[in-house]
Amino acid sequence: MTDIVFDNQVAIVTGAGGGLGKTYALELARRGAKVVVNDLGGSVDGVGGASSAADQTVAEIIEAGGEAVANYDSVATVEGGAAIVQTAVDTFGTVDVLINNAGILRDKSFAKMDMDAVHSVIDVHLNGAFHVTQPAFALMKEKSYGRVIFTSSGSGVFGNFGQANYAAAKMGLVGLMNVVAVEGAMHNIKANAIAPIARTRMTEDLLGPLVELVDPSQVTPLVVFLASQECESSHEIWTVGGGRYGRIFVGVNQGWFAGKGEPPSVEEVRDHLDEIRDIESYTIPTNSTEEMMLLGAALAD
Repeated sequence: MTDIVFDNQVAIVTGAGGGLGKTYALELARRGAKVVVNDLGGSVDGVGGASSAADQTVAEIIEAGGEAVANYDSVATVEGGAAIVQTAVDTFGTVDVLINNAGILRDKSFAKMDMDAVHSVIDVHLNGAFHVTQPAFALMKEKSYGRVIFTSSGSGVFGNFGQANYAAAKMGLVGLMNVVAVEGAMHNIKANAIAPIARTRMTEDLLGPLVELVDPSQVTPLVVFLASQECESSHEIWTVGGGRYGRIFVGVNQGWFAGKGEPPSVEEVRDHLDEIRDIESYTIPTNSTEEMMLLGAALAD
């Protein structure tokens, strides 16, 4: 089997000054990619900024014989996202791979969470992915090639106490990935989302006894594969951490068809609830039209 390489490819990794992003940047560069290392250099809660984090990753890449450039713009603004992509174009000429990894945490129970914590987290995670992906997608569309990876979370897909803002943003990223995958399909643009479990600045106080067993480097192989030309998978959510690799999916069960005409009574819904909830048989639609076709089939029968 041949090695997976990224010769003559340009990758942007946001939040690459440390943690997961740094491991991605280092491995992509080791395999031949020219890397834009973006990191605002702020604290875990998004306060402040410094160039040292991005500079350190770039220095390590160059010392190992690779090519990289630092970028310190914030993903949280339209201008910042455009500037990140422009750095790739000005320095290396294009964008082939985008890994949306930048993030912050401002945890608090839902009843006590203020709107500043909501907006700031959504601005970085969800809006930030919009801000960087849209200009990168335009470039990828022009040349009919691209790989885009969004960083979701089990907190978004399944929920987690004290993370309403973070969870909302992370599940929003799944929705964004779905549409980028659908619209990118005809242009050979593959989009996927990962839900990683790894020790980083953001998670080391949350993981308890797992913290020493979930090194960020265990996430990197999957992400680098998803970023490669060899990857034909798209429109999927991947769970990864501690050496375990799997898939998370949204499916639709067969459900209960009440029949055409008059709607059922509330009591009929109650009486068929087990059938409505049963997941023994299900499908995984690839878009909302396919989901509506399930109703079409029931009506046709």
